[in-house]
Amino acid sequence: MNEWQSAAHASAYLERADRMPHRSAGESTLIDEIPREARRILDLGSGDGRLLDLALRARPDARGVAVDYSPFMLEQLHARFGSTSRAEIVDHNLELPLPFLGTFDTVVSSFAIHHLVHERKKQLYEEIWAVLETGGVFCNLEHVAPASPYAHERFLQAMGISSGEEDPSNKLLDVRTQLDWLRAIGFADVDCYWKWRELALLVGHKPTSA
Repeated sequence: MNEWQSAAHASAYLERADRMPHRSAGESTLIDEIPREARRILDLGSGDGRLLDLALRARPDARGVAVDYSPFMLEQLHARFGSTSRAEIVDHNLELPLPFLGTFDTVVSSFAIHHLVHERKKQLYEEIWAVLETGGVFCNLEHVAPASPYAHERFLQAMGISSGEEDPSNKLLDVRTQLDWLRAIGFADVDCYWKWRELALLVGHKPTSA
């Protein structure tokens, strides 16, 4: 059974994510990259909806689409957004190609895509390019591979966990490879806009000439 079908696994993941040092700094940097005039925001691997909630609060004229497939996470999303028409909730596994959802001026993700195998990560980036409107932005706040075993050990210490407590669903990839993928797909102004140890914000824009 996929780990994300387990309520215990999903709940434990949220608990760890809530304890991430400097997470709010990464989220604030991501929100700053969302265009002021944003109208449709797609959140991939929404979890409990924390990031999309922040985005919609910061961009009150926007509407959101939250994508997740963990039963536990979907319950959290309905609890958070069930009373509002500003967010549509879509049950979908990111291991599979994205369903038709329309186009978006902003696509975001927070600590989700690193659970996919590397080939699927790259395919998903291509699918994101396809649903982004020209002038749109993709912001991926992500858990990335460390540069060395020492760097990884320091990250675990900062997180207050041991190697045996790491998420077994992690499939970490380095920043450079992912930025190179985004550039090859056609994204512009691609860079790592924020980083703390193994947490990084990867950003790319779809040029108006695309």
